[in-house]
This record gives sequence, structure tokens and C-alpha cells, in this order.
Amino acid sequence: MLTKRKAKDAFTAGLRQVRRSLRQIHLWLGLSLGALFVVLGLTGSALVFYVEIDAALHRDVRADASLPAPGWDSPVWDQALATARAHRPDARGEWAFEVTGEGGPIPARYYPPSPHHGHHAEREMLWFSSDGSTIVRSDAWGSYLMSWLYELHMHLLAGEIGRQIVGWSGFAMLVLLATGIAVWWPRGHWRKALAFKRSAVPLRRLRDIHKLSGLWSALLLFALVATGALLALPGIKTQMFAAARAAPDEIPSPRSGAASGPQIPITTALAAAHAAMPDARLAFIDVPGIGDKPFRMRVRVPGDPQQRFPGSFVFVDQYSGEVLGIHDVRLGNAATAVNSWIRPIHDGSIGGLWGRILAVILGFVPLLLFITGFLHRRRRLAARAGFHSTGSLS
Repeated sequence: MLTKRKAKDAFTAGLRQVRRSLRQIHLWLGLSLGALFVVLGLTGSALVFYVEIDAALHRDVRADASLPAPGWDSPVWDQALATARAHRPDARGEWAFEVTGEGGPIPARYYPPSPHHGHHAEREMLWFSSDGSTIVRSDAWGSYLMSWLYELHMHLLAGEIGRQIVGWSGFAMLVLLATGIAVWWPRGHWRKALAFKRSAVPLRRLRDIHKLSGLWSALLLFALVATGALLALPGIKTQMFAAARAAPDEIPSPRSGAASGPQIPITTALAAAHAAMPDARLAFIDVPGIGDKPFRMRVRVPGDPQQRFPGSFVFVDQYSGEVLGIHDVRLGNAATAVNSWIRPIHDGSIGGLWGRILAVILGFVPLLLFITGFLHRRRRLAARAGFHSTGSLS
């Protein structure tokens, strides 16, 4: 009997030590990463409605919204390209026109000649009139508020180093959330652990606010943080899929049959792409500069959860109009399907308007957790100092 009691006492003491260690890990992770968590949360909230906020901030941009939205067979695209190339005559530059499906200004991006045209490449943002005949707004990426917030959120305005910091700190934040749940996990009654004591002393109320706000948001915050870390570290994401032996299907990178010659009209390339994927919705038109790159049409197929940046593509030879390749997420493996859900989970668009609103609210939770955690820690230290002071005087 005595041996069993000793074993039970040792086990209980071990659990207490584990909880103390987890509490210290949670505390120091919160103090070291809390401010960064707040910045990423608040900037993420703003970016959920990036397009809408940016449009509200630039109401001076005028375009005839009564005109029908240009689609697969609209001549507006060729008109916009002619206007664009008059603005930027370098034949090596590349253009990307966004197909919003709505009337009003036509968003576009100009990529100057560069060997790298990735997601974070240097670019100029432009908005064309509804008929494509004039440029109604032009800004360098990063020079206006919403693009600056995007750069801050993605890589802390520090390029590749900042992106690595954001990504790896995201994994540390997952540990922060997990240790918070582990420290809270009740050893007795769940009702007591979930209670908020309004009549308690301020120190206890702060603890309850911190505890409950973290508890009820933990699962959703875990999803947002995990997907954000994977978006910031695409190489790590690829390795994780490879470790599961289910890497997403690679997007093809075909080349046009020639490196020079008269480029076909956008409408011709669109007709070929539409015939190849007739049930797809057009999202972006990437127009290559002189060389052997093809037209690339980014499209959304039924079932793709991504709205603005869908994962399917059609590649068309810029000189002959031949379809060179198709990437259809519906035909991909399981990893391709999982990969397509990462961005819509992160930005809340997976749940439509209400999902985006929820994502905005969640972006403010790190601020609440940081403030309540900091104040609770300060009051606790003050109370401890007062206790020791009183004890020494007595």
C-alpha cells in the first residue's frame, strides 16, 4: 500500500513539474512573440478585406461601372493591353490582368523585365477604365497603404529574412497556443475551469479573460497560424507533403514554339483556353513579353475553394494559339486538393462573407491575449513583491 502511495505521489509531483515547465514555456514564448503575433493578427485582419478597403480609400478612381464586366470573348482585353504597352513600351515586360467579374476599374500588374517573376516580384499596380482605353490609377507595389500592410504581414518589410522570421515564428506560435491549452487543462471540475468570476479580484479577472478568450479561439487561431506559416514557407510545405509521400502535382511550365514573332491577340488566346476548359471561370490573364513564354490563363473550376487566386491554369502559345498545357486541380492527387484549401482557410474566404468577418475578429484576439497576459504578469509580480515586502517588515 505504501509503495503504491509513493508511486502516486511521485506521479503527481511529476505532473506538477511538467505543468510548471509548460507554464514557463508559455510565458516566455508569449513575452518574446506576443508583439509579433499582434502585428500579424492586426495586419491580417485588415487584409481580409484588402480589395474593398483599398477601393474605399481611392474613391477618386473613376470607371464606368455600368459597362458589362469583360469576359472570355471581350475586346476590352486587347484594348487594355494596347493602352498598357503605350504606358510601358518595353516589349520584354509582362502584364497580368485581373478578371473581377464586375464592372468598374480593371486591375492589372506590370512586371518589368526580370529573371524572377514570382509572387513577391517587383511590380507596378494599375487600374484601367472599364473599356480599357485609359489608365485611371497607377501605384508602385508597396507605396500605398494596403500593399504596405501586405508586405508587413508577409515578411515584415524585410524581404526573404523577414519571410523566414514570419514562417518559423508561426510554428513557435503553434507551440504557444498548445502550451496555453495544456496549462489550462483542468485537473478537476470542467465547469469551474470554464467559469468567469465577475466578483473576483482584478488579478483573477484578468486571468479569466486571458484564459477564456484563448480557449474559445484556440482551434481557429491554430488553423490561421498553421496555414500562415505554410504560406510563408512554401519549401517547408513541399517537404511536409513529400514526407507524407503525396506531393502536390507540379504546375507545368511549357514554352511557346518560337522565341519571337507577332503575338496573337488576347482574344485568340482566350478562345483557345476557353475551348480547353469550357466550365472554368476566368480569374487572371498573364500576357508574356517577347520571348518563348506562353499566355497563362488562371481559372477557377467548380469545386476549387480558392476565389481570387484559384489553382487551375491553361497555357497558350503566344505565337500560334496552340494550347500547350492544362493544370486542372480536379484531376490532381490528394495533396493537390489539400494544398488548395490552405489559402482560403487562412483568409477566411472558406466561409464566405461570414468566414471573412470571423477571420477579422480572430485577428484582434492576439492583441487581447497579449494585453491581458502582460497585465496579469505585471500584477502578479507586483503582488508577489508586496507580499515579500510585507513579510520582511514583519
